[in-house]
Amino acid sequence: MKNEHITFHRGKVSRNDRFSVLGQKGVAVWMTGLSASGKSTIAVETEKILIGMGKAVYRIDGDNLRHGLNSDLGFSEKDRFENIRRAAEVCALFVDAGLIVLASFISPLASMRSLAREKTGDSFIEVYVKADVETCEKRDPKGLYKKARAGEIPDFTGVTAPYEVPRSPDLVLDTERYSIEECVRILVDKILQFSVLK
Repeated sequence: MKNEHITFHRGKVSRNDRFSVLGQKGVAVWMTGLSASGKSTIAVETEKILIGMGKAVYRIDGDNLRHGLNSDLGFSEKDRFENIRRAAEVCALFVDAGLIVLASFISPLASMRSLAREKTGDSFIEVYVKADVETCEKRDPKGLYKKARAGEIPDFTGVTAPYEVPRSPDLVLDTERYSIEECVRILVDKILQFSVLK
């Protein structure tokens, strides 16, 4: 609940002023998909390439945020929504600062992704990192699916909790069909097109 005594303090520098200094538009690249679909791997490689090109980029990983800002949250639907709300607010601030933000969050429900888009408006690219449960379970680098099947992890997306496949994402990266390198190339091209100052 907002306090009625708090006022938003506006500065004298606009978003476009910040974009001009950096030579790029801020953008939130929101990567959604099942655990082990390839979100974080693609984000890490994309960040490295864009930094190498002199772009201002920051990567926000769902697991990493749960070590700090969101360390008080669990995995109930309510906590997942709050996890996404906080992450989206951070993304919106970074986008306003002119950064390219690579955000990797399972964000299993369409309403969660809509919330994230709402926070950043037209500076948002929804990327569906596509891989089915069977493929992700075979990869399973953290052993999470095995633990979920054994009942050790409740509310695990794709096993005991739902994942709503995006109906109209801005980009689909199918990691069953394409290599990580190919997916990264496609994503970098998309970001560069979007972040160009006009």
